[in-house]
Amino acid sequence: MEVPIAHRGTTQSGVRAYNERLVLSMIRENGALPKADIARRTGLSAQTVSVIVRQLEADDLLIRRDVIKGKVGQPLQPYALNPEGAYSIGIKVGRRSGDIILLGLDGEVKNAIRHPYHFPSPHEFVRFAKTSLDDLTMGLGPLLRKRVSGLGIAMPFDLWKWEEETGAPPDVMKAWAGFDLAPAIAEICDWPVQSCNDATAACAAELLFGKGTTFRDFAYIYIGYFVGGGIVIDGRLQQGPNGNAGAIGSMPVPKIGGGHGQLIHTASTYLLEQDIRTENGDPSMLWYAGRSWGGAGKALDRWIETAAEGLAFASASLASTLDCQAVIIDGAMPVDVRARLVAETQKRIACVNLSGISPFSVEEGTIGFDARAMGAASLPLFSNFMIDRDVLFKDAA
Repeated sequence: MEVPIAHRGTTQSGVRAYNERLVLSMIRENGALPKADIARRTGLSAQTVSVIVRQLEADDLLIRRDVIKGKVGQPLQPYALNPEGAYSIGIKVGRRSGDIILLGLDGEVKNAIRHPYHFPSPHEFVRFAKTSLDDLTMGLGPLLRKRVSGLGIAMPFDLWKWEEETGAPPDVMKAWAGFDLAPAIAEICDWPVQSCNDATAACAAELLFGKGTTFRDFAYIYIGYFVGGGIVIDGRLQQGPNGNAGAIGSMPVPKIGGGHGQLIHTASTYLLEQDIRTENGDPSMLWYAGRSWGGAGKALDRWIETAAEGLAFASASLASTLDCQAVIIDGAMPVDVRARLVAETQKRIACVNLSGISPFSVEEGTIGFDARAMGAASLPLFSNFMIDRDVLFKDAA
């Protein structure tokens, strides 16, 4: 009888389980490595590494890459994470769309289902999730389906708030206020379910799969229907005592033309949606991944100008507080729009008084639409296979 890979470690000693996670984490962070490099980087003996790699290969968690020849000594055999060794599912609950993705152990999105909507009721979302979960895993087959290690949910704190901005019916907003999505999803699937804040999930995805390999300390701003973010210090995502660290949307910023407001009322895409509607346009392009925003016309130009002004001041404030290397800006938007927004933000930072602030860069994020769902899907993978399981959410276990 096959023992599910995700649970095999529960029958082993704690040291063995930790060392296996250590090897998997080292390969995830550095790419394919030969056993000699794994031993050098982890401090484990060559014999211990050999035993661990052999077991992980037998479990289909590691695969061999092409032998490296031409160097002094014996040819080296690198080992990499097996993309089909384990899977996880991520669900993003948004105010204008829901996403469900299948993530491989290598961090690549294997399948995705996206569903634009106008703020659905909780039960409508659960129905969408049930249908999508069946479709998402149908192509895996019985063996690979057993390798799905769990399901993560990313959704905003207080999804039911901001009624005026979302235009959602009051009864639907009220229904979300008393609804716990995680148990409802657990009833319709076969896997353990975990959850985290959507902006936290997006930041974690950038840390794990994006520029987190370049910067150990950065502030992260994610622009969706509302703006959110996260803070990474020494390679770890910080939650704060109330789990509210990185609530960047609440940061006070100056308004163009005078006065002050919050970043959420300056850089959120709901403002672009409202402007497009004012001009009798159709804003539905905003909620479909892969669609151009060219049809937004002058409304898009105005939004980029206003958003960049707020982002420039927010970036300077974050850099002065955190002494971070970079501020990374990403969002649920086309790559060309993100590039324009970041370029305009960089331009406007040049007009901000940065006296006393250590040099920092403003960078484009790398993941975009999938960031929140990818961060959610990372929860089960890290809980089962990696040593830094608290990179996303310390209470999620």
